[in-house]
Amino acid sequence: MAIIQELRGVTPTVGEGTFLAENAALIGSVKMGKDCSIWYGAVLRGDVGPITLGDRVNIQDGAVLHATTDVSEVIIGNNVSVGHNAIVHGAVIGNDVLIGMGAVVMDNAVVPDGTVVAAGAVVLANTKMEPGIWAGVPAKKVKDASEAIKAMAHDNAMHYLEYKKWYE
Repeated sequence: MAIIQELRGVTPTVGEGTFLAENAALIGSVKMGKDCSIWYGAVLRGDVGPITLGDRVNIQDGAVLHATTDVSEVIIGNNVSVGHNAIVHGAVIGNDVLIGMGAVVMDNAVVPDGTVVAAGAVVLANTKMEPGIWAGVPAKKVKDASEAIKAMAHDNAMHYLEYKKWYE
C-alpha cells in the first residue's frame, strides 16, 4: 500500500480511479484529480508547498514533486506525463504536457499546454516557456508548437490510463 501521510493536519486526497504503486509516497498538501497514476518510488512531498494534479496525470517511477517554502507550489493540468526520475519543483505545468525522463523543471517555471520538455532537460526557475519542444541544459525551445506535439503528449498520458489497469 502506498505511503499516504498526513502532515501538519493536512492529508493527501486521491482522485477516483487513481492507481498508487505500493511504494509511492504522498505527503501533506497533495490533491489530485481522477484517473491519475503514481508509480513506483515516486514522491509527492507537499510539506512546504501544495501539490495539485488535474485529471489523467501520471507521475512515473522515481519522479519527485516538491516546492520551496513561501516561494512556489506545484500545479499540474490534465493529461500530463511526468517521466521516470524527473523533478518538478514548484512549477506550473499546463494540459497535454510531457515532462521527459530525468528532466528538471524548477520553481515558478511555467510550462504551457501542448509542450514537451525533452529527457534530461533543465528548465530554470522563473522561465516562462512558449509551446513546443524544449531540450538541453538550460532548456531552449528547439521546435515550435504543433498539433502533432500536443497529440504526442496527450497520447502518452492516455497510454498510462491503459497501463494502470494492469495493476488494479
